[in-house]
Amino acid sequence: MCGIYGYIGKEMLYDLDRIDALIAHRGPDDRGNLVWENVNLIHRRLAIQDLSPHGHQPMISDDGRYVIIFNGEIYNHRELRIALSEQFHFKSQSDTETLLYGFAAWGEQIFNKLNGIFALAILDKQSGILTLARDHFGVKPLYYYHSEGKFVFSSELKAVNGTEGIEHAVCMEGIVNYLYYLWSPGEKTAIDGMFKLGAGHYMQIRCADAEILLCKKYYELPFGQLSEIKNYKYWEKELEEKLFAAVERQLLSDVPVGFFLSGGLDSSLLTAIYRKLFPNRPIKAFTIRNGKEFEAEGFADDLQYAQHVAQFLNADLSIIPSTIDLVKDFDRMIWHLDEPQADLAPLHVENICRQARAEGYYVLLSGAGGDDLFSGYRRHQSIHHEKMLRYIPFANSLLRIASYLMTSPNQRRIQKYIDTTGKGHGMESLVNAYGWIGISELQELFAEPWRSKILSFDPRKQLLSSLQCIPDEHESLNKMLYWDIKYFLTDHNLNYTDKLSMSQGVEVRVPYLDRELVEFSTRLPVEYKMRGTTTKYILRKLAEKYLPKEVIYRPKTGFGAPVRHWFRNELRGWVDQRLNHESLVKQGVFNPEAVQAFIHKNQAGDIDGSFTILSLIAIESFIRQFGVNTTHEV
Repeated sequence: MCGIYGYIGKEMLYDLDRIDALIAHRGPDDRGNLVWENVNLIHRRLAIQDLSPHGHQPMISDDGRYVIIFNGEIYNHRELRIALSEQFHFKSQSDTETLLYGFAAWGEQIFNKLNGIFALAILDKQSGILTLARDHFGVKPLYYYHSEGKFVFSSELKAVNGTEGIEHAVCMEGIVNYLYYLWSPGEKTAIDGMFKLGAGHYMQIRCADAEILLCKKYYELPFGQLSEIKNYKYWEKELEEKLFAAVERQLLSDVPVGFFLSGGLDSSLLTAIYRKLFPNRPIKAFTIRNGKEFEAEGFADDLQYAQHVAQFLNADLSIIPSTIDLVKDFDRMIWHLDEPQADLAPLHVENICRQARAEGYYVLLSGAGGDDLFSGYRRHQSIHHEKMLRYIPFANSLLRIASYLMTSPNQRRIQKYIDTTGKGHGMESLVNAYGWIGISELQELFAEPWRSKILSFDPRKQLLSSLQCIPDEHESLNKMLYWDIKYFLTDHNLNYTDKLSMSQGVEVRVPYLDRELVEFSTRLPVEYKMRGTTTKYILRKLAEKYLPKEVIYRPKTGFGAPVRHWFRNELRGWVDQRLNHESLVKQGVFNPEAVQAFIHKNQAGDIDGSFTILSLIAIESFIRQFGVNTTHEV
């Protein structure tokens, strides 16, 4: 696991040390740099496989033709190496070398042979073409910028943004995305001209003039496959086999491997599978202890469940207090995220990984992805509720009355059900479940002339139009899961997990995103994902073989912080300070009067707007720290 950076341009790249410093936290074990004609490649290494100097990057093929810089892990690289061993002589045990010669043998066809997580760049000196690629599900980040005669890419946006001679204009469509979703789906970032390479995509750049020759999707989630098999036992057996294979594959490491253990179903099941695979090996796990103020907003203290699982599996559990100092830590979090994401869960990831690193664990296995594959979010239940509400007269009117009588966050959840069952038809209504603010309310927060310019932009269209990629899928639940895997997971959960874990020099792996397991989940009949309102039905039933029932069927909790309580109480002054009239006028993006009115309505309990306010603060922080130009003339 590493950090990569590349520059193609007519001008020389002079300040190499500054660029290197911006990604140094991603690779504390080694650094490397290569200059070829007008191409400059930088690599920072976190050594996980083959800790010897043979794993140094940039890595060059024996014939000198190919050069690779790579961030990630390839779990099936040993199988691929067998197929390559007759043609190439390997000097290391590194998956980087397997990728290097795999590309030499198969070209871009290698990407669909991989089971792993990766962002990479391979330079072919003979053709003068640089190829970039990102893994199938976007576990590893890759940003790029292109203008006439210049192309820049990196694992982190801050390194792209920190390159001399590039524009830093605000991308208002990206800003709208972050305000609506709290993250930005797809390629857009908050800076115009700086993009995310899509998951399952590769790109080729001609080095002579820094022109993009193509950007092509090599992989799509295979939703829409009809299965004639309805036997539950068949599916449970296949799920069990795929989970065991995924966990065993992702233990590939030359350094110790630990576990995130929240006490929830997903992380607990992975840890239990490890115990079944290796009954006598020690297990090291890490968890968070929440305070009492977390409980009112659905962040119940997981500690008792994590301790129960640790005792049940004989695991050594390190308990990390959920010490979040928002005033002190917020700007640093946004700096590491590279994006103005409005969520405080990244700070938990940072705290856990800091402790893991201190205890000598540089690799952690996470339960991320279980909800997205097998239907674990409350929004998935809206499909079932919509069917039930059809038979209740005046159902939405009754729900609106109930919402006025309740407090956050239940008030917002009922409003979400109203939005997803009473506005639009089919997926046009279900997409509302991903938003945190109404479109018209969002638009009112912007200052002119930006407000006029965003009126024609609907952030929901990204998700709706993406369904054209899975034309044979007819199940509403699977379409929502497609959105969750393709966007919510990639652009939100995986981004903050990567950025804050790598800020501490720790690699986080996600066994639920093993390629074979993901593809299995797309074939799984929806009645085994959700039964009634029981989420992750098949995963829970399988887990009964390995975990106590009180862990499997416990209420779902969040992984964040009590933002609503804080913003209406002890952090109210901080909110006013961060969104003060002077700073908003200076940046020129938001209307100070509209923002203050929104804050007052939230304070009075008239709306549930705390996370929108957090998003406004995140955007303000990002614009200020990344030096984004917000003048409308750009």
